[in-house]
Amino acid sequence: MDRIRIYNGMPASELGNEGWHKPWSGGNGGECVEAMRLQDGRVALRQSTDPNGPALIYTHGEIESFIRGAKAGEADFLLAPCGCGEMRTA
Repeated sequence: MDRIRIYNGMPASELGNEGWHKPWSGGNGGECVEAMRLQDGRVALRQSTDPNGPALIYTHGEIESFIRGAKAGEADFLLAPCGCGEMRTA
């Protein structure tokens, strides 16, 4: 990646196509979050169905806090019924 300005909401395609991973894939028809570790330690996230859409950029500390919290159950409220008759899992 040449010296581009990396910012929250930038087109994910500007980060290139190499290095994206799907750490959370499942039986959801291929719709999932893709993650890329950036050279400076930050992490970019994008929606797999919109690889040219916006990338959300997080610091290492922010991602670490989220993952630790999710493992501890602090994000379980996201699995609560959405009021549409089915459980939300993604």
